[in-house]
Formats: sequence, C-alpha cells, structure tokens
Amino acid sequence: MKKAFYKTLYFLAYGFWYLVALLPFPVLYLLSDGLYLLMARAVKYRHKVIWKNLKNSFPEKSDDELRQIELGFYHWFCDYIVETLKLMTMSKKQLMKRMTFTGTDELNRVLFEGKSAAVYLGHLGNWEWITSLPYWVNNALCCELYHPLENEYFDRLFKFVRERQGALCIPMQESLRKIIQFGRSGKPLVVGYISDQAPFWWSIHHWVQFMNQETPVLTGGERIVKHMSQVFVYGDVTRTRRGHYNCEFRIIREETKGLPDYEITDLYFKELEQSIRRQPEIYLWSHNRWKRTRARFDEYFEEIDGKVRLREGKEMIY
Repeated sequence: MKKAFYKTLYFLAYGFWYLVALLPFPVLYLLSDGLYLLMARAVKYRHKVIWKNLKNSFPEKSDDELRQIELGFYHWFCDYIVETLKLMTMSKKQLMKRMTFTGTDELNRVLFEGKSAAVYLGHLGNWEWITSLPYWVNNALCCELYHPLENEYFDRLFKFVRERQGALCIPMQESLRKIIQFGRSGKPLVVGYISDQAPFWWSIHHWVQFMNQETPVLTGGERIVKHMSQVFVYGDVTRTRRGHYNCEFRIIREETKGLPDYEITDLYFKELEQSIRRQPEIYLWSHNRWKRTRARFDEYFEEIDGKVRLREGKEMIY
C-alpha cells in the first residue's frame, strides 16, 4: 500500500514538474518573483540560519550590508528553484547559451592525454545546470557524486533530470567502486565533487578555516582523487546575469598522487571562499553548514587509528 502511494506521488510529481518546465523563462521568473515575496517577506524562510551564517562569515559588514546579501540570496534561490524545474525540458541549445564554460581548452588537453579530472564545485550558482558539461568536453565520460534521496521514487525522478544531458550520477557510498568501473570504459573521466556539505560526526577527520569559521569538511573525495591520480580542477562559478552562469575551469594540481594529506581539500576551500566573497548572494546560506563545532566534537568524539569513535560515557549526538 505504501509503495503504491509513493508510486502515485512520483507520477503526480513528474507530471507537475514537466508541465511547469514547459513554461517559458519569462513566466518562470514571474513565478520566482512571487515566490521571493513569499519566502523573503512573509515566511522568512530559514532566516535565523541564514542570518547566523552571514553574521559569522562577514563580521566586517554592517547589518544593512548583510540584509542586502540576504535579500539577494532569496532572489537567487527562488530563481534556482525555477531554473532547476526548467532543466527537465531544456534543450542543448538553451543550456549551452545559459550555462557556459571557460577554461575547457586546458580541461580537454588533460583528457586528450588520457588523464581523468576531478572538478571541485560548491553550492554556488546553479550547480544543477553544470550537468550540461558533456556538451563541452571531448571524448570523456562525465559523472557526479550525489547523496541519494531516502524515497527511491523521488530519487529516481531527480536522477532522471540530472542525467538528461549525459552526465551520470554516482551515489556517494558507491563512489570509488563506480569510478573504477567507469574508468575501465577506455574513456577518461570528469568527476564532479560538490564537497562543501557538513559531514556526519563520525566522518570528521579534518577542519579548515572557511568563511571566518573553523569548519569540519569532507575528505573522502580527496582520497579518491589521489587514489585514481585525477587532475585537480576547480570550477569557479559566477552568475553573469539573471538566468545565465559561467563556470571557469582552473587546474590547481595536475599531479595529485603524492600530495600531502588534505592539501587538495585545503586548496579547494580557499578557492571556494574567494568565489563566495565575490558574489555572496549566490551561495546556499540556508544550509546549516556550521552546525557541528570543534568544541562539541572534542567533547563527544575522539579519533583512534584513523577512526572517529564516541568517547566513553557519551551518548550519540546528530
């Protein structure tokens, strides 16, 4: 019964998404403007989290400046929602006009040499549209790591939309196995890593100074990059105007196999912080990124032989 219910919801969601995606961009942006009034003015969606993140990240800015960034965030976030819905029906021509890439000559060079590339990105701009990268690279298999949704039907729906342009989605828990498997295809890989999420407590092995705060970070992607000798590339995303984005590829380290632990992660967060400070309104401030603190970690956990364990006498926290 439950399965039938979720299956029905899936078809309803698919139909609704498809119908909305048929609307032209001017109409979608009118919907976005209405959604902005609701989220920013009436509901004040996740205002406390957004404000806390902005205050801690930009202590040098006045409240008026932070308020302008917050309002800009709401405008961008509502655009991001309708742009993601539109992805279901966007043509190759539309995507290549609205989501452009620069630095592809260097990326194609390393791919031509038979090397695979790790493209590090953040929750900046429209990361969903970056799935159109297969239109811009030569003779390579493009894929991205992602966290599957708990509901298998909705996970299938989002996966379908993300893979329309030819990029494959790899569940995080299967990442290394799948990357090795895809590597046997005979084509070089371009793997997208969006690595600015908050890790679970037991996955914390490294902290960085990021946006003026001590921040726990994911390091699993770095281990894969070094194990597979992937070229470390940063994707610097900007919004050039409403509904138009550019991603500039910059090779940070071409040889990664022997790099010191966490060097890739540290360099990534330095690059990402520069991108955010340039256009702070297009970063995902509504995510409770800094909910896990170093003091809390040290109180409840300890790392023994490379594994994070709960301290004796402590109960698990989430």
